[in-house]
Amino acid sequence: MESRHKALLAAEAAEAKLADRVVVLDLQEHTPVTDFFVIASGTNRVQIKAITEGVEEALGAAGERPAHTEGRDDGRWVLLDFGDVVVHIFAPREREYYNLERLWGDAPLLER
Repeated sequence: MESRHKALLAAEAAEAKLADRVVVLDLQEHTPVTDFFVIASGTNRVQIKAITEGVEEALGAAGERPAHTEGRDDGRWVLLDFGDVVVHIFAPREREYYNLERLWGDAPLLER
């Protein structure tokens, strides 16, 4: 699956679980590590878990599985690494603290 399509599918899946402030950063010209970051927020651990599962289900139905996951048990910052797309699902406080949008501020937002 093309990385752009994968990122958009992940963003749509997060929004379907009512994630807040979903953005897709295009990192193709900024790092060789990944093509896109999908960043979303959930209001509590239950919603963060639902968003995580929604993204995994949507991409899983398309034949994609994360190569690595982090933070699933903690529920404050879940990272799903699909290689060319990395999905970050934050609790509000962690999103504000790490502020990936500022850190990668020179990366364009993917229009959806």
